[in-house]
Amino acid sequence: MEKKISFLNENLRKDILEIRPGMKVKITERNFEGEKEKLSDFEGLVIAVRRNKGVNGTFCVRNVLDGIGVEKKYPFYSPNIKKIEILEEYKTRRTKLYFLRNLSPKKIRKKLRKKTS
Repeated sequence: MEKKISFLNENLRKDILEIRPGMKVKITERNFEGEKEKLSDFEGLVIAVRRNKGVNGTFCVRNVLDGIGVEKKYPFYSPNIKKIEILEEYKTRRTKLYFLRNLSPKKIRKKLRKKTS
């Protein structure tokens, strides 16, 4: 048990931000194609967070690309995530924003209000 705890303490990332549903984030991830490493960005709205900041914690990001809704789930402690930037933060009353899947981008902007801080 001590080996497991020491391994987790050594390998867990310290630069994880507080990610919550309703945040618009930009994620830079590493993609490996053979020997080459390529960086790609994915920008979208966080619609769900599961097991917040735990070892098995994940967050789901949604965006509409070319008229098709795309959702990606990322583990918090994935070695393929290079950087996470928070672009905007919206005020929400729910923790799971799955109802946004059925709305158009215009209605989503209407539903979500920017947080004033």
